[in-house]
Amino acid sequence: MEVVIVPDAAAGGELIAEAMADLLRRKPDALLGVATGSTPLPVYEALTAKARAGAVDVSRARIAQLDEYVGLPAEHPESYRSVLRREVLEPLGVGMDQFTGPDGTAEDVQGACEAYDKALTDAGGVDLQLLGIGTDGHIGFNEPCSSLASRTRIKTLTEQTRIDNARFFGGDIEQVPHHVITQGIGTILEARHLVLLATGEGKADAVAATVEGPVAAVCPASALQLHPHATVVVDEAAASKLKLADYFRHTYANKPEWQGI
Repeated sequence: MEVVIVPDAAAGGELIAEAMADLLRRKPDALLGVATGSTPLPVYEALTAKARAGAVDVSRARIAQLDEYVGLPAEHPESYRSVLRREVLEPLGVGMDQFTGPDGTAEDVQGACEAYDKALTDAGGVDLQLLGIGTDGHIGFNEPCSSLASRTRIKTLTEQTRIDNARFFGGDIEQVPHHVITQGIGTILEARHLVLLATGEGKADAVAATVEGPVAAVCPASALQLHPHATVVVDEAAASKLKLADYFRHTYANKPEWQGI
């Protein structure tokens, strides 16, 4: 995988947004996989700025969801569908008819998981999937010891994850769902380009395990080592535990400009 070390979150957001913009220039109806959380916000802000400046046409772009709470109505302000509508779709001016995601309110949850996997395949597959990473190395809601071949499925949230997410529910953990639907690691690996963004010292151990450690289910993100086109973008703090940091800086500084990321 390629590791790109950037000065800060804003620089990472700009780099990834330009990769997305370049993809859309080549393939205007590209399917972009997006993630929630605070880490990817600089990416969405930078891509929105490019669209508004006329540097890229996003009118035909398609957006795919990584995960969703189970049992939370789609219109709930903290459903990931609502969050992505506010943070990605509306700023870009992309309609909900260009969005696809799992049905977290389905009576048949397993059926909804299988239907979403099929929907991604029927859409031609994800062209670029943006990922964040947890301090324990999880991607999506694939917690440690998730199968590296897993498909979209229901997962039970850990107590710590529910405590962490309670801040989005007025601090009331009882309002945080116990379950989510998440793309599995096997599903994620089918995207043509995986881009993981990590910022802050708190992610340094997970980044080191992902990039330089063995491929192991205990660090789900390490599965990116198996992908033919995976890019890990990290700020200096998140890169602080990398033994090969100087090598990564050298290779990126000397790569042909036309290669992009």
